[in-house]
Amino acid sequence: MMAIDLGAMLPELALTDMNNGPLNLTSFVGKPFILYFYPKDDTPGCTIEAKDFSALSDDFAKAGASVLGVSKDTSTKHQKFTEKYGLSIPLATDESNDVMAALGVWVEKSMYGKSYMGIERSTFLFDASGRLVQVWRKVKVAGHAAEVLNAVHALA
Repeated sequence: MMAIDLGAMLPELALTDMNNGPLNLTSFVGKPFILYFYPKDDTPGCTIEAKDFSALSDDFAKAGASVLGVSKDTSTKHQKFTEKYGLSIPLATDESNDVMAALGVWVEKSMYGKSYMGIERSTFLFDASGRLVQVWRKVKVAGHAAEVLNAVHALA
């Protein structure tokens, strides 16, 4: 497992957007960028997290920041999830695992004594130059989006 270090630049990797098109991470350089990873659409914690980031989307925009949520779910599932909950933040897919591997969020997990590979709920904050300035790993959902917004404000 690779992991990105603080101070590293945003990797030149691509995800798949909700319209099933390519989305290059470096297209977000030029303003603060929040890249958050979550395990699965339409599950309790992931739904709360997406709704919390959506509720603050205007505040992130006022702070000049972009937010992007990423899981392995398909573009079609992301569209349904977005419509079901009225989400206002874009979601992307990393079906190839390239981005998750580069950022070290594709990890071994265990449940009921069984090990499996999955996404560690994590958030990465990049400054306007594309440099990684803060990382949250093993995120607890409650209050997380507000904490990230405070970190964006601290960049100013």
